[in-house]
Amino acid sequence: MSDREDLPEIGGSRINLGLESDLPEGAEPRVHDARADLPDRDLDRSLRPSLLVDFVNQKQVTEQLSLFIEAAKRREEPLDHVLLAGPPGLGKTSLANIVAAEMGVPLVQTAGPALEKKGDVAAFLTSLEPGSVFFIDEIHRLGRAVEETLYPAMEDGELPVVLGQGVGARTVTLPLPPFTLIGATTRSGLLTTPLRDRFGVSHRLEYYSPEDLAVIVSRSAGILEVQIDDAGAHAIAERSRGTPRVANRLLKRVRDFAEVKGTGIVDAEVAEAALEMLEVDRAGLDRSDRALLSLIANRFSGGPVGLSTIAVATGEETDTIEDVLEPYLLQLGMLKRTPRGRVLTRHAFEHLGLEPPAGHEQLF
Repeated sequence: MSDREDLPEIGGSRINLGLESDLPEGAEPRVHDARADLPDRDLDRSLRPSLLVDFVNQKQVTEQLSLFIEAAKRREEPLDHVLLAGPPGLGKTSLANIVAAEMGVPLVQTAGPALEKKGDVAAFLTSLEPGSVFFIDEIHRLGRAVEETLYPAMEDGELPVVLGQGVGARTVTLPLPPFTLIGATTRSGLLTTPLRDRFGVSHRLEYYSPEDLAVIVSRSAGILEVQIDDAGAHAIAERSRGTPRVANRLLKRVRDFAEVKGTGIVDAEVAEAALEMLEVDRAGLDRSDRALLSLIANRFSGGPVGLSTIAVATGEETDTIEDVLEPYLLQLGMLKRTPRGRVLTRHAFEHLGLEPPAGHEQLF
């Protein structure tokens, strides 16, 4: 069978199924998209805010972005490159989507670890539409060679390409369409100075207050069609570690509990019962957090104890302890990092219902 001109498209790209030779004469290849079986409202359902006015908290960030976006639209030019830093789950990806929506341009998204070679970056940059937002998550994990490829693209809108090898090699400069690079990072200290300085707009997102998280929980409940009162929303919010992603995750699990164990309505009593079942206490600590605190308190007299010792005792990797367990405990003031090791504070002992060892507060 000859090549067909009307092959199906997925995501805007025409594909060749490679099955034409197996089809009966006159039959046409068809691609079934399982998403078509879902109601339209399920396809569009998302807990992410779509506009800056819907973005709760981070008022300073949203006000500045709103001003910069309006100025760029009036000049009919792309927004300057934007760097968003902060802990996971605070809305960096949501803000990137909002910027693209507010500017009325396409969003192209990837992650730092996925860009392994210069050619990977070149493929994205050369396929951008004018004015597009190019979003790179975890941008601090870019390799040095890949990062340097971005420098001329960000500053001059050009992409140098080396053709050939050895003495016959030559450099050809490809013009790029105007675009906005948005980089998101959870570890801004790992960014090199040359890359950081090329971002015209830089913001750091902070943790959310329980009041702001309660607003987010109520909004998400409306999208998920969950009946929830203010007390139920606040009960979930205060255990959400100051993070919208955690709040939405807990809301979904509380919804499951309410539908199975209750009437489907989430009030304070149902929310607290569900969270107790999930072993999330009023400070937002889960079983792993409390196990770490109990280990240091009971087996090492509150510290100091080294990270490697904790890793062996808990059976966790040191990276997991440093990047997953410790940050929230440090934020709450329950744990201290000292040159001699980790030490629990009086607040941690009070949370565990234990008395600090004699002289513990005077150690440091």
